[in-house]
Amino acid sequence: MNLPRSAGVLLHPTSLPGPNGVGDLGPEAHRFLDFLTESGLSIWQMLPLGPTGYGNSPYQCFSAFAGNPLLIHTPGSTEFGAGPVDFDAVIPAKRAALRLATAALSPDAAYHTFVAEQAGWLEDYALFAALKEAHAGLAWTDWDRGAAGRDPSALESWRTRLTDSVELYRREQWLFYQQFRLLKQACRDRGIQLMGDVPIYVAHDSADVWSNPSLFRLDDRGLPLVQAGVPPDYFSETGQLWGNPIYDWKVMAEEGYRWWIGRMRAAFDLFDLVRLDHFRGFEAYWEVPGDAATAANGQWVPGPGADLFTAITEALGPLPIVAENLGLITPAVEALREQFGYPGMSILQFAFSSDGPANPFLPHTYPHEIVVYTGTHDNDTVLGLFRSEAGGDSTRTQEQVDAERRTILGYTDTDGSELNWDYIQRVWQSQARLAIAP
Repeated sequence: MNLPRSAGVLLHPTSLPGPNGVGDLGPEAHRFLDFLTESGLSIWQMLPLGPTGYGNSPYQCFSAFAGNPLLIHTPGSTEFGAGPVDFDAVIPAKRAALRLATAALSPDAAYHTFVAEQAGWLEDYALFAALKEAHAGLAWTDWDRGAAGRDPSALESWRTRLTDSVELYRREQWLFYQQFRLLKQACRDRGIQLMGDVPIYVAHDSADVWSNPSLFRLDDRGLPLVQAGVPPDYFSETGQLWGNPIYDWKVMAEEGYRWWIGRMRAAFDLFDLVRLDHFRGFEAYWEVPGDAATAANGQWVPGPGADLFTAITEALGPLPIVAENLGLITPAVEALREQFGYPGMSILQFAFSSDGPANPFLPHTYPHEIVVYTGTHDNDTVLGLFRSEAGGDSTRTQEQVDAERRTILGYTDTDGSELNWDYIQRVWQSQARLAIAP
């Protein structure tokens, strides 16, 4: 990855301030670029930008290609209060504002060019979104049988019935991509690079699975035969059950990994560099039965490995990918990462529980080719974790936690009152190529 030694901030756009209840791609996003420039920072990392589904999580999206309509800036003000996003209140208000914005839009040549260029995913997504609305938000497996099973005559009938709704969702995506491209140009004007995030898996209730069922391990009703997760570890006795369907990698390979190539092409149309989530799952993944209640009874299954990344590289050229190589990482996973020259990650918050001065998460151990963080979007804040009872881990004794706190204070040589800034200083001073603070 040809990137000079750089520093940046991980900030999802939903966290930006503003009067409409959720951050968006409008003026406050451009104002944030001014802050980055004034701070000497050159990377803005975001979480996945897709339209959020279950739990309003960017890791459970209705599409791996579409943009989240909540991030579209709309004029006017609904004057939500400050503080955390209240999605239950924001979504209907934003939806009403978007109806007005899309109705007022006059499609021009640029719009029609966008629709034609993005047709490979846009038409399926717009129809999926319209069908989901027509079925009161139900998962696609609970729709009308013809729609759920993509019967051609049924889909044609639904397209006719939902013409206006489908067009609305096309226009939403046009607005999203217009605003994002303006933001990206503003970044380039300031010498700032945008870093995206590509989850390994997609949500079952998504346009991706509905429109490409043969690419996933599903039963004849469209439900997952197997699902993704991670095995039991010191964080959880039953593992983590994610619920995402698992790819049929054999079919993917037979098709030359066209879907993944398209996904990575779309990601790099938006971003300058990309973090590839759960990289270890490409070497081997934890497969759990589709009807399992926990991830305890799963098995490791070989992933596509180098074949996938060779196909992507041959189609798109060498890409600036950061491999999220956290968790149970084997030599085979690291060999795959190194084969394609993808830098891995390190997290300072993980540095003080064991291994003493040899802990690979400590800044003085970082190699140059690595991307380091004080913490991640999965962690509590630095101060929150440091001050929490039992350090946020109910399996540890208070004596263990107190010992770790003493280690942290000794390593940072501070009293801990501004530990957030102390952590940032330590990763900034390391020799890592890229350092990021959330």
